[in-house]
Order: sequence, then structure tokens, then C-alpha cells
Amino acid sequence: MRSLVLTLTAAAVAVGLSGCGKSSTQQPDQSAQATSGAPQAAEPTEADKKAILASLPAPYNTADLANGQGKFALCSSCHTITAGGPNMTGPNLHGIIGEKAGMQPASFHFSDPMRAAGFTWDPQHLDQWLADPKAMVPGTKMTFPGFKDPKDRTDVIAYLMVESGYKPQ
Repeated sequence: MRSLVLTLTAAAVAVGLSGCGKSSTQQPDQSAQATSGAPQAAEPTEADKKAILASLPAPYNTADLANGQGKFALCSSCHTITAGGPNMTGPNLHGIIGEKAGMQPASFHFSDPMRAAGFTWDPQHLDQWLADPKAMVPGTKMTFPGFKDPKDRTDVIAYLMVESGYKPQ
């Protein structure tokens, strides 16, 4: 009896988590990799990442990247951040800072409210978004409830900036 309960519990967890992966209606955006023909840039070293972090505006320049990476793990069930990475349930976030909300990547089907949001992603908008996406853009498809701790948001934003091709102005 106990093994039956454990088996059913494991199956229920597996089914529940399967909804966090790729959407059946979203196709990976592999066109950038397939058509560019250019070699992929080398991954930044830990020293490179520290230098990028130090160049970020305050308070992101003192963020805890390990905490940001750990918190971003929640995001990675729906998003990728690598250059040319696929869209999943949510869009690929590489290079998102400086882009108009609801527009990039063009291969992702954003909700009407997100396309009409009218702002450009910057650290301040990301902070507001990560605190409560549904309050910021009512009608968004994003189901994430938000990070309530401001330090976690700072760390996730810094991690995203360091890992996704952000170039400080």
C-alpha cells in the first residue's frame, strides 16, 4: 500500500512539473543559431562576471550572484537566458534589458496586455515586474507570483544582467 501511495505521489509530481516546461504551442527559437554561421562567443569567466558585476549601477554592483542564480532557478522552468536560447513557456531573456516590453524575441507570442505595456525593460521596471507581474501588467500570461524580498529581486536582476549580455552604458 505504501509503495502504491509513493508511486502515485511521484506520478502526480511529474505531471504537475511537466506544465512548467516548453509550451506545446511555442517552438524553440533556433533561427539565430542556425543561420548566423558565426561561432558562439566564449562563456564569460568568473573573473569576467565579477568585472561585469562591478560595472553595474548601484545596488546591482554589490548583488549576490549566487543568490540571484539560485532564485533564477525558479524562472528557468519557463525562461532561458543564453544567446540564441529557445523560448519556452516564457520568452528567452537574453539581451532583454533595453528592449521594449512584449516585443523581443519576435518569435514569442506575447499577450495583448504585454505588447501594449509601452515600457522598456530596465532594472527599475524589472524590479517592479519581479515584485508582482500581474499587478504591473494586468492580464499578463505570466503566472509567477513574484519575489517579495527586495534583495532577492536585486540579486536576480544583477544575475540576469551579468548572464544575458547586458552592456553598461
